[in-house]
Amino acid sequence: MGLKEKIQQKASEIKSKLIEIRHHIHSNPELSFQEFETQIFIENYLQNTLGLKTQRIANTGIVALIEGKNPSKRVVGLRADMDALPITEVNDGRTYRSNVEGVMHACGHDVHTTSLMGAATILNGLKDEFEGTIKLIFQPGEEKLPGGASMMIQEGVLENPKVDFMIGQHVMPFVEVGKIGFRQGLYMASADEIFVTVKGKGGHGAMPHLGIDPIAIASQMIISLQQIVSRSANPIIPSVLTFGKIIANGSTNVIPSEVYIEGTFRTLNEEWRNEAHLKMVSTAKGVVEGLGGTVDFEIRKGYPFLKNDVTLTQNCESFAKNYMGEDKIEALDIWMAAEDFSYYSQEVPSCFYRLGTRNEAKGITFGVHHPNFDIDEDALENGAGLLAYLAVKSL
Repeated sequence: MGLKEKIQQKASEIKSKLIEIRHHIHSNPELSFQEFETQIFIENYLQNTLGLKTQRIANTGIVALIEGKNPSKRVVGLRADMDALPITEVNDGRTYRSNVEGVMHACGHDVHTTSLMGAATILNGLKDEFEGTIKLIFQPGEEKLPGGASMMIQEGVLENPKVDFMIGQHVMPFVEVGKIGFRQGLYMASADEIFVTVKGKGGHGAMPHLGIDPIAIASQMIISLQQIVSRSANPIIPSVLTFGKIIANGSTNVIPSEVYIEGTFRTLNEEWRNEAHLKMVSTAKGVVEGLGGTVDFEIRKGYPFLKNDVTLTQNCESFAKNYMGEDKIEALDIWMAAEDFSYYSQEVPSCFYRLGTRNEAKGITFGVHHPNFDIDEDALENGAGLLAYLAVKSL
């Protein structure tokens, strides 16, 4: 029996265990940087079931090593994120529904963690059949700035032993279960958070000439800021500027004194990203002050763009075709969402791919960050098996 067949057989054998693990994690979600019980659960499994030594990092993160023959030859890092979202899960009868009101694994991090635990189970039994070291990285706080990946890197997760390349996977509810998605090169956007307060002079709605209307000013400002994307950005560089929150506590006949606004800016070019930040601040100040108001314009720099190393991703796609079948591999488009796996991709050659979880026949079609989100759990067998196969083949 070849290596592929051994991994496939083991992945099939542990499928029921993977479902059990996923249900436990899904039922007990924890928010970003609060993954204390999840950390203990993973540690117990790695230590007591697999006999691995674990190290705590970035407060709630975990690192463990699986060493094959000649362990210093090459090192591959496999990453899973562990945190959940502040979302109330729909009560539709699922037995593994969240036990924590207002907290839910709505982005599939329970699947990522389960897949890595499964891959560790498979790889731990194959130590005599590969050379090099596999570093298991269970990461906190993907959903919240500054991003757990940045903290893990700062605390040395890519060192001792030095990681040569990284592989990560993420659920994709728009890809059918049983299929895998890849994209070489630029894949996901940087993400910055914008917080703005436009101040004017409140007054009676019937006498606007006696005040300075911050709503009218903020409206002009938002329209002007959109022209940075439509007229200042190079058209070949994807860019998104969205304002999703506006609070102006006036009423039908009351002009408020200030307007509060929140938004996001995303792109795939670091030079343009920095230039756009300067343009947004100067444009906002010019428009607002020109109309008699004042503005506080804060940009909190978030995750960088995610780039998949071309050679590594080509290899992983080829390995996946061999493991899954050529008809099971899909090409992905650029996606303007953000992921803090991007921090790893800025440091070492990386491959971030998508695990199909959709099953229309079962009604499993909702996107991530939705209270109805769920997966077809047949994906867990592929999630664990393929991750293990990519690791040993890449080594």
